Amino acid sequence: MELTNEFRVSAPIERAWEVFKDAEVIAPCMPGAQLVEVEGDVYHGVVKVKVGPIAAQYKGTAIYTTVDEAARRIVVTAEGRETRGQGNANATVTAEMAADGDGTTVRVVTDLTITGRVAQFGRGVLADVSARLLGQFVDCLEASVLAAGSARGAGQNAPGGGAGSSMAPEGGRANRPAGPGGARGNGMAGPGEGPRVRAVEQREVEPIDLLEVAGAPVA
Repeated sequence: MELTNEFRVSAPIERAWEVFKDAEVIAPCMPGAQLVEVEGDVYHGVVKVKVGPIAAQYKGTAIYTTVDEAARRIVVTAEGRETRGQGNANATVTAEMAADGDGTTVRVVTDLTITGRVAQFGRGVLADVSARLLGQFVDCLEASVLAAGSARGAGQNAPGGGAGSSMAPEGGRANRPAGPGGARGNGMAGPGEGPRVRAVEQREVEPIDLLEVAGAPVA
């Protein structure tokens, strides 16, 4: 199924672009999602969901397959399997950004394939859940990541603030040298070596409660 959403963030497109192409920065704002480790350009993590007392956890990977600077377009391919082996999910997420005054409009198209217990809710419910979760994600970005970036910019000339200072959302990480496509350079291996695996420090997350998020449609 294809899900389309659009939202606006109150940050100039240059700032929004840098944020969205860095999975380690935005991961703490994704409801129910926890980034666990980075292996080269591949991000490993889990997504937790529940319906009442029934919980499910998907373990999988995500990779930036397209990072088009000129078009301000990012494509992320993700796949996961329920840890109990009862379902799997695959998604290709395309995000396109456009300047909108002093902010940025982001259009997100998700091509989603899902099987197992969560799939029984159908496209209508999943579209509603997707929109609500995206709203939570944007609120978190505005309150932590983007706000921190604005504060950092304002404080560069203040005592203790400068090019070397950095701010990140709780559970995120700071002062990380960037590599191609927003991947962390210190996760890359040297010649003749396999990709290095680096653990990511992020607090445990609560599962997405579909009954709470979607309410009546799920019921």
